[in-house]
Amino acid sequence: MRRFLDLADFSREQIEELLVIARRLERVPEPDALRGKVLGLLFMNPSLRTLASFQAGMARLGGASFVITPGSGTWQLETRLGAVMDGVAAEHIREGLPVLASYCDVLGIRAFADGKDLAGEVADTKFAAMAALIEQPLINMESAINHPCQSLADWKTLDEFNVPQHAKFVLSWAWHPRALPLAVPAATVHMAAMRGMEVVVLRPEGFALPAAVMDKARAAAASSGGSVRESADRGDALAGAHVVYAKEWGYTAAYGDEAQDARARASLRDWCLTEDWFAAATGECRLMHCLPVRRNVALADALLDGPRAIVRRQAYNRMPAQMAVLHQLLA
Repeated sequence: MRRFLDLADFSREQIEELLVIARRLERVPEPDALRGKVLGLLFMNPSLRTLASFQAGMARLGGASFVITPGSGTWQLETRLGAVMDGVAAEHIREGLPVLASYCDVLGIRAFADGKDLAGEVADTKFAAMAALIEQPLINMESAINHPCQSLADWKTLDEFNVPQHAKFVLSWAWHPRALPLAVPAATVHMAAMRGMEVVVLRPEGFALPAAVMDKARAAAASSGGSVRESADRGDALAGAHVVYAKEWGYTAAYGDEAQDARARASLRDWCLTEDWFAAATGECRLMHCLPVRRNVALADALLDGPRAIVRRQAYNRMPAQMAVLHQLLA
């Protein structure tokens, strides 16, 4: 394995092999496995779990890491091709990224969506341009339309809680005061479909996931024996659910239009999930969220603090899942 950019790049069997390695590294640590190896971490956007879990995981495997946050102690990086660099950015990715990669054995890049060009973000054009500059092993730590590290950890979490392969998995839109990126919902619907689950995307009108995202998930479901559909009907979507994965994202009907997005979500404050949402779900239905989450905005306190929520275990699983990826890339 040379790159970890998208779960779709791997077979189901290869993903399951990664999860076996993750569980093994939890039980039997290998503190010398990556001794002398260096992990570079480039964060174009903020992070808590991704940053901490990668540094902790690399340290537990005996390696070292460095973190670059452009504009904070380093030059601001320009990402646009053909840009006239007379603004705040002093360095272009075409020079900066190959230099950073030359200092390490594997480079992780986190670069969110700009929230303007839906077609470009579904195609992941900015991340693809950066990836093309790197010869060393590369990890996608979240791009405009993907977050494979989160999805690998989520798959591990589902396995730990003995959620059946073909269980009903609901990805539910949740309220937020502003538009958030599509990376996690896109990666999540694909992960659940690839696992073989009955996937339902529950969202208000106007917040449908892009057709390319849904088509990719349906192709994964066809190979795994799962299914994928969308619904705006809570009762229909949540009936018999084994897992509800809450996530916020933007108004795709007018992507990038802040005024229309604000008008669309103004009447949707009742999409803050509460225990009442789970009345028709299975008794053991679990609540997932990638974090960070705004309490009593997206999810009610009682739900997050109750027995359904497994969000902290999801967050923990980022570390062993990423340790498995690092082990496969470098050991």
